Amino acid sequence: MQTLTYKATEFFLIFILIPVSFALNYSPFIKLGIGLLGFFYVIYVLLKVEHQKFKIAKTINWKVFWKTTAIKFLIIALITFVFVWQTSSKALFYVVLHKPKLWVFILFVYTFLSVYPQELVYRTFYFKRYNSLFKNNTFLILSNAIVFALAHLFFKNTLVIILTFLGGILFALTYNKTPSTLLVSIEHAIYGCWLFTVGMGEMLGFPS
Repeated sequence: MQTLTYKATEFFLIFILIPVSFALNYSPFIKLGIGLLGFFYVIYVLLKVEHQKFKIAKTINWKVFWKTTAIKFLIIALITFVFVWQTSSKALFYVVLHKPKLWVFILFVYTFLSVYPQELVYRTFYFKRYNSLFKNNTFLILSNAIVFALAHLFFKNTLVIILTFLGGILFALTYNKTPSTLLVSIEHAIYGCWLFTVGMGEMLGFPS
């Protein structure tokens, strides 16, 4: 499981073939089965092959993390607020104002059932498994952002692909610097929950 050929095949199946196939029209139950099988495989490799330890590092600099995340969030919030205001003002904060219970429910489900699993696969597994294959750190981060955007191809929305590519760069940079699944998951959850809150949730598959 550690040979270059095996990892290359693994990479192609998990990060290219499966995401692209999800953009095709076939049974959602089959897609769910493939997704769960792939996720359990990733967890198995992390635990049994890569010997990943799921624990919170004591060396985390929380002050720096919250400061940098807050700055990035303010920039993202301003840009997305103006975008929704200019393109679809009726959607601006619609769910939080008119369906607060749904808003809370979606934020909870999104954070724990979507964000954390995504970060386990696309940051923890990806960096742990393929870091040695990239001599240039820039290529590692860029490739990570590309496959993360590819994972959202099933939305069939150009804006979603652009947003997830940019988000992928931010998350890859955070994980590469920390590296912490917890921190990158928190950052991912903050930005994603904001997009749903400000009125961009529908294009990302959130109910509205």
